[in-house]
Amino acid sequence: MPTRETAPIGAPCWVDLMTSDTERSRSFYCELFGWSAEEPAQEFGGYFNFTKDGIRVAGCMGSQPDAGVRDVWSVYLATDDARKTVDTAAANGGQVIVPAMDVGDLGTMAVVTDPGGAAVGLWQPGLHQGFGVFGESGAPSWFELHARDYQAAVAFYVDVFRWDTNVVSDTPEFRYTTLRHGEDWLAGIMDASSFLPDGVPAHWSVYFGVDDADAALAKITDLGGSTVLAAEDTPYGRLATATDPTGAQFKLVAPNEAMPATNPSE
Repeated sequence: MPTRETAPIGAPCWVDLMTSDTERSRSFYCELFGWSAEEPAQEFGGYFNFTKDGIRVAGCMGSQPDAGVRDVWSVYLATDDARKTVDTAAANGGQVIVPAMDVGDLGTMAVVTDPGGAAVGLWQPGLHQGFGVFGESGAPSWFELHARDYQAAVAFYVDVFRWDTNVVSDTPEFRYTTLRHGEDWLAGIMDASSFLPDGVPAHWSVYFGVDDADAALAKITDLGGSTVLAAEDTPYGRLATATDPTGAQFKLVAPNEAMPATNPSE
């Protein structure tokens, strides 16, 4: 089970859901992934954490009525100085959506957009270190930016979040760069300019690990969600895209022959 005490600088360290129906979302994800949910923290606007086997894996908060904000999963990148990172993001073509703010003694958060308009969170950990397990069934397992301006996006994450990058492919058909930490790949940036539909902005996505992507999609439908892209085998696992009952989109990744499970018990 891949675990860590704290995330490397620049790496995805947390994901959370902004939802118009917290009770429905709580039930859906607990049923789908076998998660439990902590009690809402009223001092933080009713925010609560999902846990897997007692380890925090994701957060959830209700959206404000009539705020015009769609239900969405957000990705947070680790920083050792949130305020400095926000300033650096603004100096490199980003926009500040939520300025750096302390969340009690848990940590410091902010939200910016990169030059392509994709929103991404920042988290400077205090007592809350982020998700403590990843890369396995029922946990956040991959994080990916679909960028319209690929080169500008890569430069932004290198300059602002100090990414050490690895170019996986650089052809007109497939351009992809990953965040590297030692021998590990922790996130990716894809050139999506050729296939993002009109009106769909650049955006970050989270993949949750499952044992069987097809079975997970069937369960999602039973629980009131929908399939966006059916499961498909790729060199990086069997991938699928779904929405929860309120429309928040997320992705699934399951083992396949090209990318078998690393846990022998799976």
